[in-house]
Amino acid sequence: MLSTTLRKPLAIAVTVVALGALAGCSSSGDAGSTDAAGGTYTWWDPYPQHEEGSDWAKRVQACGTDAGVTIQRTAYDTTSLTNQALLSAQEGTSPDVILLDNPAVSTLADTGMLTTTDELGLDTSKVDANLLAAGELDSADYGVPVGANTLALYYNADILTAAGVDPASITSWASLTDALSKVTAAGKKGITFAGINTEEGSFQFLPWFWGAGADLTKLDSPEAVSALTLWTDWVNKGYAPQSVIGNSQNTSWEEFLTGDFAFAENGTWQVNSAAEQPFKTGVIELPAVDSGIAPAPTGGEFITAPVQKDTARYETTKKIVDCMTTPEGFVETANTFAYYIPPTTDGQDQLLEQHPELDTWVSAVKAAKGRTSDNLGTNYPLISEQLWTAVQSSLSGASSPKDALEAAQKAAASATEGK
Repeated sequence: MLSTTLRKPLAIAVTVVALGALAGCSSSGDAGSTDAAGGTYTWWDPYPQHEEGSDWAKRVQACGTDAGVTIQRTAYDTTSLTNQALLSAQEGTSPDVILLDNPAVSTLADTGMLTTTDELGLDTSKVDANLLAAGELDSADYGVPVGANTLALYYNADILTAAGVDPASITSWASLTDALSKVTAAGKKGITFAGINTEEGSFQFLPWFWGAGADLTKLDSPEAVSALTLWTDWVNKGYAPQSVIGNSQNTSWEEFLTGDFAFAENGTWQVNSAAEQPFKTGVIELPAVDSGIAPAPTGGEFITAPVQKDTARYETTKKIVDCMTTPEGFVETANTFAYYIPPTTDGQDQLLEQHPELDTWVSAVKAAKGRTSDNLGTNYPLISEQLWTAVQSSLSGASSPKDALEAAQKAAASATEGK
């Protein structure tokens, strides 16, 4: 039987990691208390943009019908959802199902308010291990990813052709930097990305950080310094604009849409926008330092089941979760959120049958990595804040990459000591 005792007090300030590209507008409302098993099951998700009557809402209700119950759905924006979830656990009114932004899973799991997949009896054997790891804490899994998005490198094919650059030749940092040199020599702009001093800045820097072989537990490693040196050199040489220091993912994308930039680091959520441009676009995986694909961080939500006093409810909760996580269900989610990549090979294959143009994104997601992986859990937001601070310091010229990261490591170690 599952314990209903929370491991840690919830009356604490919670740092929530949320990407603006993935979060909708705020929605008011209260899911209310859960009914007896077999009647109404409560469901919270971070999709207020999908109102009642939408395809998403109908799909949620259909899974309730399949399980023999009615689902009472409440939608919050991403940040509010996590805070409401923590409050509901403290009050003993947790919903039966919550879809959580993947970095928040470990935050809630750390309090003891979530069931593990083993406790709920979920089969996760077909879920890609790198995606499942984003919901892992202390060797236990606390949910199932409903899909994932990540980052890659969009390019303006017209600019590359004019500069004599073959995008297929870009397989390392050196070959990308060479391409930027050719593009700027031809009178165009090189690359834009988001270096803002928020989680979005860390999110966009992590592929280069991990692609160098760096580890978040040692921010000042030589590998980490090489990654920040790469970005800093691009700015200093004019390959990237000074505006990247304040760019969000949206503002850097707006720069790319001017048609003046050869490259933009951005996510799957811009697939449709890229296809609508008057210039020809393409996408390649972000390169690791010498060769191969750099691990980019995963976005997307996990479907989780909070602990309930009435453990008899779990049997039906499992049916609802199983319904949402079939290969067909994953593809429905992918198409609803344009585009989440399914977390299983079966789902990915079915998606590619419908959208073969997403093959690069499937490849990027297979190489991706959860931000809270490596058992970082609730330490991740504390480390990330120091990482984006270092990026800001170096890009602005206030510190060298080495000095910025040494300061970041010292601050991160202090912040996470004893946690």
